[in-house]
Amino acid sequence: MNRTLAQHQEKSILDDVQTFQKVSLNYHKNKEQDNTERMDRATSEFRYEDCRDQYWNPEEYSLFYGTSLWSQSSKAQRIILNQLYWVAYYSQIISAEIATILLNQTSAAGLSTLEDFRAVCDMLDLESAQERAHIHAFKKISEDTEESLFGERLFTYPMRSMFVDTLIFYNSNQIKKFWKSLQLYAFSMLSSGNAFIGCQYFTVRGLRTLNGKIIQHALSQYYLKHPDKDNAPIPSKISFYHFMDESFHFSSSGIISHDVLKSLKPPTKFESWVANTALHGCQKDHYNFSTVIKGIFWYDPALYPVVYKLLRSRVFNMNDSEAKQIMRDCFTKESDALHQSHKIHETAAASYRAYLEPIDYVDRANKEMSLMGRSSIQEYLVTNRRALEGFIRAR
Repeated sequence: MNRTLAQHQEKSILDDVQTFQKVSLNYHKNKEQDNTERMDRATSEFRYEDCRDQYWNPEEYSLFYGTSLWSQSSKAQRIILNQLYWVAYYSQIISAEIATILLNQTSAAGLSTLEDFRAVCDMLDLESAQERAHIHAFKKISEDTEESLFGERLFTYPMRSMFVDTLIFYNSNQIKKFWKSLQLYAFSMLSSGNAFIGCQYFTVRGLRTLNGKIIQHALSQYYLKHPDKDNAPIPSKISFYHFMDESFHFSSSGIISHDVLKSLKPPTKFESWVANTALHGCQKDHYNFSTVIKGIFWYDPALYPVVYKLLRSRVFNMNDSEAKQIMRDCFTKESDALHQSHKIHETAAASYRAYLEPIDYVDRANKEMSLMGRSSIQEYLVTNRRALEGFIRAR
């Protein structure tokens, strides 16, 4: 059948040879170097006892690095804080990848309403399969580690839907959670039947992974530069394998959000509104920055119960007054950790602006990251002082 007569749309990705080649090359290269088997094998071999005395990341990627808690910690405690950075960071990544699996599929469904987008859909199918392997690795290692250290969860959680929570520790309440859940349900339904909204998800994913790319590259370097790779701690190997897979996922987000969209009709006012609402939601999610863990935009007051439990655990063995005092020192005073996290937050906002600059449908508030740009160290300190005193009085 004549392809032109068979088409349901005016444009086709096949007409954009350069973009089609980008999609095909990214898919085939990812398939060739797929790290799923290596990751599964390493995960099956993980035993916390084998690497409990080793750093898993570069030292500066440790919980509370640059705070008074870090300064007074012993070598053994610093190693655990380094390992817990890995646990906390990848526990958040699990949540992101749960969402990616679903939204990859709904977006592919939206693209499937048009002709000739199989190459894009195949690329997304491969990514989803890789995400399942990533989740399994992060979940097993993180849960085994917390079981060995504490006998209970601190940063890990049972598997759950993306409609429950996307960020693990954030500024929310039951009403906000319910409203956000409704928005996520609506977006997933719209993306499954609308090619533009399906593609626009990758604009949001592109932003969310820009900062991740910086952090994950740093984490992967620990294994890449390890003098004895065969005996390197397995979590560092997982970080490297994950970054290698994600490098192609980073590329696919950029290709779809910047190039594939050119093969679609310009968005309607409604479609543009949905797209900008989703981008505004990303700004809200990334508004905060954390003294506990740099590179993830958690809301520190939501972390207080976990931090208190960590300080009272056998790892630090603090009494009640000691734990509360170190929390005051870490959360209510300026520190290197606070300034490092704020700097990463500013770098992320700048990279988001650059990413969105060439996209026509994005409104000014999102292109300028006006909401995210209002977050400041002074506001952080005021908020944390008030919240911490409330937490202490309640105990």
